Amino acid sequence: MRELLPQLLDRVRRGPVALARVIDVTGAGPREVGAAMLVTPSGEVIGSLSGGCVESAVVDSAATVLRGADAVLERFGVADPDGIAVGLTCGGEMEILVERVDAAHLPLLEALYRDICAGHPVALVTSVHASPSWQLLHPGRTGAPPRAALSRDALPGDAPSRNAPPRNRPARGAPAPSREAPAASGEAPVLSRDAVGMARAGRTGAIGSDECEGSAYPARAFVQSFGPPARMILAGANDFVRALSRTAAQLGYRVTVVDARETFTTPARFPAAHEVVVDWPHRYLRREREAGRLDPRTVVCVLTHDPKFDVPLLAEALTIPTLAFVGALGSRRTHHNRRTRLIEAGLTTDHLRSLHSPLGLDLNARTPEETAISIAAQIIAETGGASGRPLAALDGPIHY
Repeated sequence: MRELLPQLLDRVRRGPVALARVIDVTGAGPREVGAAMLVTPSGEVIGSLSGGCVESAVVDSAATVLRGADAVLERFGVADPDGIAVGLTCGGEMEILVERVDAAHLPLLEALYRDICAGHPVALVTSVHASPSWQLLHPGRTGAPPRAALSRDALPGDAPSRNAPPRNRPARGAPAPSREAPAASGEAPVLSRDAVGMARAGRTGAIGSDECEGSAYPARAFVQSFGPPARMILAGANDFVRALSRTAAQLGYRVTVVDARETFTTPARFPAAHEVVVDWPHRYLRREREAGRLDPRTVVCVLTHDPKFDVPLLAEALTIPTLAFVGALGSRRTHHNRRTRLIEAGLTTDHLRSLHSPLGLDLNARTPEETAISIAAQIIAETGGASGRPLAALDGPIHY
């Protein structure tokens, strides 16, 4: 959708258009999740969803939506080679949301385009129901993510349909599931933690369920992230870093492993890392800062247990106020000695408040893999504003 935004803005300024986006792909698919296509009332088609396999059917649905019908969910599976039904030839399945976009969307679309052009991480969250609502999340900004919201249900004279029953795998051309209006006019619908987490990690995909109406599970939504994924910079070429690099990559982070010891710092030893850098960690972090490659989602973890690596890197990291998380592994004695050295290096009490050390939650972790889970759990809790306590000890809903 990113490459179509200028044309989408131009066409919507002239009148309503239909926007079709791939929100889910199972198995092999011709295009990635988030691919988009525009259809205008005159029949102009811009963009592609499948390279030609399903576009004709989507154009028909777009015409229906432009005539005022509810948004439509299209799901396409494998085409019958001997039949005439529309389908995919690559063996996978694809789900497409087709919705009407008009002048009411312009302020949000313009804000989205400005953020993308400025290089700011931003995510567009779309509720998947008969009258979709849109929200923007800005995960790269400090504090609670600012939102811009458009609820189609809240627009005058645009009452949501109640005709289609919720369904998790709709038949092709089925209306999108109906839901209660997510917000009163001027209010942003409450987003699930899953949506916020995906936006923070820079991931794109569908979350929630259409079959849990009225339950504690989140309503279905499509999170489309624009911008690079969040970074995790790991200092140390050891088993703990290798385990944490695997866990962090699974969570959607772009992982960098950095260590000055060339013998140990090799891509073969850290296959899950996206980058393996041979350098002094504090020098590497300083260069990344000067180059503008750090943002408020960036996580830095020191797992070296060596003061000549730990102290210079932490002294550098703790003076970057916008980092999401700075942590250091080690025993309580190591933590005490490290803290003393950092104070001697000129850091203040305010700087040290940002240091998560000793790093990790109390899981009685023993192996590097268990320790990686302990560290990742703390990062998720801290960056998500959660307590890290057992769910059984908390009141309130578990799923949002």
